[in-house]
Amino acid sequence: MSVLSWIVFGAIAGWAANLVVGGSDRRRQGCLVSILVGVVGAALGGLLYRWITGQQKDWGFNFPSFGVAVLGAVVLLAVVRIAVGIGGRNKRSRDRL
Repeated sequence: MSVLSWIVFGAIAGWAANLVVGGSDRRRQGCLVSILVGVVGAALGGLLYRWITGQQKDWGFNFPSFGVAVLGAVVLLAVVRIAVGIGGRNKRSRDRL
C-alpha cells in the first residue's frame, strides 16, 4: 500500500475505533489523531494477529485488513482511555484534599 493509502486507511480505522470505544460520551478527535490512532492501531492489530494465529497478515486494502486495523485501534484507544482515567482519578482525589 502507498503512503496515501495508509493515511486514508488509518483515518477511517481510527474514526471507526473512536465510534466503538467512545460510546455515548465519545470525545471528538481531530483528523491527525484519527490517522495516528488508525495507523498505530493497524500495526498493533497486525502484531496481535500474528501472535494469536502465528500467521502473517496480508495488508491489502480489503475488509479483513480493515477489521484487524480497527480491532488494533480499539485496543489502543481502550488502553489509553483506561490509563488516562486512572491518572485522572488520582488527580481528582488529590484536588479534594
